[in-house]
Amino acid sequence: MISATKFQKDMNLLCLVKSSREMLAIQSPDLNRPGMQFCGFYEHFAWERPQLIGIVEMAYLKQQEPQERIKVLKKYFEYSLPCVIICRSLIPPPELLSLAEAADIPVYQTPTETSRFTARLIHYLSRELAPHELRHGVLLDVFGVGVLLSGKSGVGKSEAALELIKRGHMLVADDLVDICRVAENRLIGTCPDAIRHLMEIRGIGLIDVQAMFGVSAVTNSKTIDLVMELEAWDETKLYDRVGLNDETTEILGVPITRVFMPIRPGRNLAIIIEAAARNLSLKRLGYHAARDLKQRVFRSEPYSFENQHHEEEMES
Repeated sequence: MISATKFQKDMNLLCLVKSSREMLAIQSPDLNRPGMQFCGFYEHFAWERPQLIGIVEMAYLKQQEPQERIKVLKKYFEYSLPCVIICRSLIPPPELLSLAEAADIPVYQTPTETSRFTARLIHYLSRELAPHELRHGVLLDVFGVGVLLSGKSGVGKSEAALELIKRGHMLVADDLVDICRVAENRLIGTCPDAIRHLMEIRGIGLIDVQAMFGVSAVTNSKTIDLVMELEAWDETKLYDRVGLNDETTEILGVPITRVFMPIRPGRNLAIIIEAAARNLSLKRLGYHAARDLKQRVFRSEPYSFENQHHEEEMES
């Protein structure tokens, strides 16, 4: 369900027929162009999707006689359509507007070409209808890698983020991260509007990162590539020192690489986070330092006649 007012505003639509509905029953980012329905074919009609009328559908309607056009549209508006959107600022026939008003179905108009508006609307609906989750943490863009710092309150997430911002990286959200699954394996993190660009530093209070460090220190959204769990150093706990096995955590069903980072006085958190971000980028390019070391240490090739012949050639 999407707010009708928000939908109209976000997509910059002109309302031709206002509906009493406050919410549009849109549950899928897919669209439907009703050319086949205007020709009388209603099998597999995706009536639950937003209906886009382009130049082809409008030309077909306008070439019909008024009585035939009313018959076509009356059948069409018997379905509980979420909305009808007319592209290219085309002028609809009066029968379409009157029947839509009688059926309490909103009709909008956009000057954008049908193909371009289709791409925009699918992208918009994919974001609006995607699963969302709010998480406590700090999200930053570090060398192009989206790093989500998580951990208990007071562990030092904001202080580490402030040092990273000072070193030229960008803040997305502090304290509360709005996570959206935009694809099967892709998460986007943003900041709620009320606290955008704000950061809480214990002992100082709230600071405006954009006002203090400039617009280059903030960004509105970022993919989440790495989760770094900050925790107080525990002498009894055995921490991974090699990193052969990559750990993951699931957010909204998407596996994300996770790294545990123990905190104790004297550790430079900003440099460690930068190193983790660069190391993840190298792994994505196919280079895994720990596994490469393992192969070099434990590599053993069987001795064969070909190897002996090759050694003799090298000696000669």
